[in-house]
This record gives sequence, structure tokens and C-alpha cells, in this order.
Amino acid sequence: MQKFQTIVMDIRHRIESGEYARGHRLPTTTQLCEHYGVSKITVKRAMDELAALGLVARRRGSGTFVKGMEGTSGLTSAENVLRRTTFLSPDSDLLGSGVRREVHDFMVVMPPTDIAEVLGMDSDELAYYICRTRFVHDRPDRVEHTYIPLKVLPNLRESEVSSSLYRLVEERLGTSVSSMHRAVGASHPSEDEARWLGIELKTPLVSVRQVGYLDDGTPFEMSTCVHAPGFEFFDVATR
Repeated sequence: MQKFQTIVMDIRHRIESGEYARGHRLPTTTQLCEHYGVSKITVKRAMDELAALGLVARRRGSGTFVKGMEGTSGLTSAENVLRRTTFLSPDSDLLGSGVRREVHDFMVVMPPTDIAEVLGMDSDELAYYICRTRFVHDRPDRVEHTYIPLKVLPNLRESEVSSSLYRLVEERLGTSVSSMHRAVGASHPSEDEARWLGIELKTPLVSVRQVGYLDDGTPFEMSTCVHAPGFEFFDVATR
């Protein structure tokens, strides 16, 4: 095993065990070099790998911070699976005009405490709550419940949320979405979700809870998506 991999494994273990909590600033490059007895190049390579895994984020002039392993409260899976992933499914926006969204709710709310914590919000901060059904070729395929802090996208209008929120964020902020953490579980639909998806109340569904991060490590959205029967992962890429 190469030296940088040893560093990655050690820091990842500290993050997963809770020793390094979300928001924790890692030691400086010089300190890591001394601790592990390696060169700056080796430390840089290890930090690059941790960033690619979605576990840390660099903030210019401030250091490297832990993005962490968010909890998955509300999911009913026997085991919580949370890691940086890329999901390609039949409802992908790659289908272009075949995808549309129907907005059910768009309001400003004080989010639940657990969601506010994950999004790095103070207890008195407000967020947009957006509830939508996504259609693929006019067939409903998932219901999305999304929270976005007002400070991330001020003056957001309802007419703007019927398209891709990620594309909107990148265009508005002139930045990019660097990573996503997703927890996959199972659930039954609520009455509204069952009606919107055209299914029975007791139908077992795939539920995905997701946190999206900007390229500076800022969490900008948390969403829970309930997928209609027939949803499948065409590709899951985990590093």
C-alpha cells in the first residue's frame, strides 16, 4: 500500500468513527507531514483523494474541513448506506425534453432541526421548501422534497423551480456542484405521494436522502426523493 493511501484510510476512519466531526478542521499540511513522516506531495495526494471521496473540502485561506457522514434519520433500510455516488437512472435529465416537473409546494419555512444542522443553518434561519413530482415522458417517476437555505439562493421564484435546481444553482452562483452524499432506504408513500405517483398506499418504494455540496464544501440542499416502482440504478460509481 502506498503512503498516501495509508493517510487516506487513517483520516477516513477518524471521520467515520466520529473523532473528526463534520466541520472539523484537519491539521495543516506541515503538521500532517510531521505526523505521518511523509512529504508535502504525499499529503497533497491524500487530500485530493479525500476530497474526491466527498469527505473533506478545502477552503482557500482557511484550511481543509471535514464534510462528514450525515445521519439518515427517517430512512427504513436495515443498513444506512452513505457515500459519494453518481446515480444514472431512466429519469435522468440527459433525456432532455422527456423530463418535466410539477410543483406542488413552494414556500419559505423554518426547517426541522436535523435538516438545519446538516445544512449548516442557525436555528432562526429560513429555507425554501419545494415539493415536486418528476415526470419522464409524462409518467410520474418520483416525488422530491427539497430544502435550500435562503442565503444560498435569495429571491428564488416559484417559476424557477420547475426545472433542474442544480443547474439553477450553478447558473445563479457561477459555481459548480462538487459532490453529493446519498442515503438509500425503503419506505411507503404518504397519501399525497401515492396520489401523485398513481400507486397504492402500501407500495414499497426506494427512498433516497441526499445532501448536495458546492465546490467550496458548502451544503446547499437536502432532499428526500421517493421513487416510483420500476426505478433502478443503471450505474453506481463509488470511490
